[in-house]
Amino acid sequence: MMSKLLQFFTLLYLLTVTFASIEEATSLLKWKATFKNQNNSLFASWTPSSNSCCGWYGVICLNGRVNRLNITNSSVIGTLYAFPFSSLLFLEYFELSLNNFSGTIPPEIGNLTNLVYLDFSMNQISGTIPPQIGSLAKLETLHIFDNHLSGPIPREIGYLRSLTELALYTNFLNGSIPASLGNLNNLSYLYLYNNHLSGSIPKEIGRLVNVVKVYLETNQLTGHIPPEIGNLTNAKLFSAPFNELSGSIPVEIGKMKSLQELILHTNNLSGIIPTTIGDLTELKYLQLYDNQLSGLIPGEMGNLKNLNALELFNNQLFGLIPSELGNLSILYHLTLSNNQLTGAIPSSFGNLRNLRVLYLHDNNLIEEIPSSICNLTFLMFLQLSRNNLKGKILQCLANITTLQFVTLSHNNLSGELPLSICDLTSLQVLDLSGNDLNGAIPQCFGNFSGHLEVLDMQHNNLSGTLPMTFRTGTLRSFNLHGNKLKGKIPQSLANCKELQVLDLGDNDLNDIFPMWLGTLPKLRVLSLRSNKLHGPIRTLGSENMFLELQILDVSSNDFTENIPTGLFQHLKAMKTIDPSKKAPSDGYYQDTVAVVTKGFEREIVSILYLYTVIDLSSNKFGGQIPSIMGDLIAVHTLNLSHNGFQGQIPPSFGDLSSVESLDLSGNQLSGEIPQQLASLTSLSFLNLSHNHLRGCIPQGPQFHTFESNSYEENDGLRGFPVSKSCSDAGVLDTNETVSGSNSEFQSDFWKGALMGYGSGLCIGLSIIYFMLSTGKPIWLARIILEMEHKIMRGRKKKHQRQRNYRRRNNHF
Repeated sequence: MMSKLLQFFTLLYLLTVTFASIEEATSLLKWKATFKNQNNSLFASWTPSSNSCCGWYGVICLNGRVNRLNITNSSVIGTLYAFPFSSLLFLEYFELSLNNFSGTIPPEIGNLTNLVYLDFSMNQISGTIPPQIGSLAKLETLHIFDNHLSGPIPREIGYLRSLTELALYTNFLNGSIPASLGNLNNLSYLYLYNNHLSGSIPKEIGRLVNVVKVYLETNQLTGHIPPEIGNLTNAKLFSAPFNELSGSIPVEIGKMKSLQELILHTNNLSGIIPTTIGDLTELKYLQLYDNQLSGLIPGEMGNLKNLNALELFNNQLFGLIPSELGNLSILYHLTLSNNQLTGAIPSSFGNLRNLRVLYLHDNNLIEEIPSSICNLTFLMFLQLSRNNLKGKILQCLANITTLQFVTLSHNNLSGELPLSICDLTSLQVLDLSGNDLNGAIPQCFGNFSGHLEVLDMQHNNLSGTLPMTFRTGTLRSFNLHGNKLKGKIPQSLANCKELQVLDLGDNDLNDIFPMWLGTLPKLRVLSLRSNKLHGPIRTLGSENMFLELQILDVSSNDFTENIPTGLFQHLKAMKTIDPSKKAPSDGYYQDTVAVVTKGFEREIVSILYLYTVIDLSSNKFGGQIPSIMGDLIAVHTLNLSHNGFQGQIPPSFGDLSSVESLDLSGNQLSGEIPQQLASLTSLSFLNLSHNHLRGCIPQGPQFHTFESNSYEENDGLRGFPVSKSCSDAGVLDTNETVSGSNSEFQSDFWKGALMGYGSGLCIGLSIIYFMLSTGKPIWLARIILEMEHKIMRGRKKKHQRQRNYRRRNNHF
């Protein structure tokens, strides 16, 4: 009897399971029918012919019921609206990541109470996280990252006491971090970064005693870091950069003994760095840069023997650099730049034998560079610029054959350039600018073997001639501006086919214009200003000259004769406006070039590759200004002042739609200012003074902003701002000036009155009225005076004839 009863229940169970399995298969097929890509070959096994779905792609069953649905990265395009949440009650693993699911998460997801693993990541799911998700009490992993979720994190997530991983990063979640997350005492990984979360970090975070990694970066979190963070004794990583956290770093942070990474950069943290950080002996990465931290760097940091990276730059730290930092023997990245640190560079830094990066720039460091730096034989980046370091450049730097980037600029270094620098075959950037280096440039500087891209030695006291042989094919930027170099420009520079920036300005070079530089295919900046270059500029007749040039500065030299039209025929980069053009992103070096624009010298840095300048001023050029220059529509600054240009201003200048600064002063230009210039809406500086211009000043939005000194010392300009209107002031006679207008008008007034006496009262009054109403039409006054003169002569002849007639009659 018992055996039959057992058989009955077994049969009943099998029938129930079979029926349930058929129901699961049917419901899954209904969901699949909503997919937008029905021809997906991965789902070929999903057919109604089978009684069970347990053999389908992505479906795994346990005891005849669907236990796991994993269709990760299956190119599905669909939604969750038709998903059978009520049918798959035994589902434990639900994995839909890396597909194209959209729409919202239905609240029915709360029916899947057996779920252990839920992964909807990397889809396009939007809307809010339904609070019903708090019903999934068995859930251990919740991944919904990299979607379009919005709204707050529901506090009901705090009911998921079994949760070990919570990953909601890269969404649009807002609101505060719910305090209920502190209930997740089994949580190991908390990933909330890259959202719009605001408010403070809840103190309840200190109850996550089993947490290993906490990622909160790139949100809008404010307030202080709660001291309860010290309770996270198992945490290996705590990351909250790119927020708006304020206040000091709590001293309790020293209790996080397991911490390996502490990342709090790019916040508003202030106060001192707590000495308890020295207790974090497992720490490998400490990033506190881009804050407002002040005070001393604690010497206790020397206890962090496992530290790989120490980054404290862009703060307000002051005082000496602690010599204890030399104890960090496995450190490979040390950046203390842009603070207010003083004193000498510790000689103990020579113990940092594994160091790859040393950034100490933008401080107030003094004394000489310690020779122990040469022990750092793995060093690749050495940046000591903008300090007050003195002494000579270390000869032993040649021992660090791995050096790629060396910048010692803007210090007080002196002495000659060591020949040993030429042995640095890995060097890419060498910036020695803004020092007091003297002597000649070693010839080997033109033959750097390897990968040298930037050689910047501007603003020193280097003398002698340039190296005559250049074979550095990788050289991109060469700057020797502001030295005492003499001689000629070596033609071997034409071998530097990658050259983009060449600045030899403010030296004593004596040569003709190096037109052969126009063959360099990538040259963007050419500055030869303030030298002793001379003679006429001669073109080579090639069509491929200076195609990429954006800055041409040959001002303050002795160039003569007419500017050849061919110089401007092929300046492609100056003829094309490209709004999509961006400056190259080079985090290690930025080119700088000094140019004169809007009457002032300025240093072009970040916009160097976006700014376009032609400066031919202070030479002896003559003849007419080539009208082809009007084709250079991308030019921002055009300076032709203090030359001997003659003739008229080309009307084609009205096409210079990008020009902001136009200086034609100190020439011999004549004629009228072209009315076309009134259309230059970007023009903010104009100087036409000290010429022979006459006629009406064009009127327009930009011209109304210029003062009278833009036009002073010309022959006969009239109109605003010289006079109220064009007719109030001007004369056609080039010998007349605006200053005599009032006295001349009074003189002409009385001439009109005299004409009235001689020609009849009505005519005279009419003439006076006309002259008063129209201003001062001197040309009309002269015509009338001539007419009056003829009339008076005629009348005199008539009276003479009448007198002679009377005399004859009296005689007879």
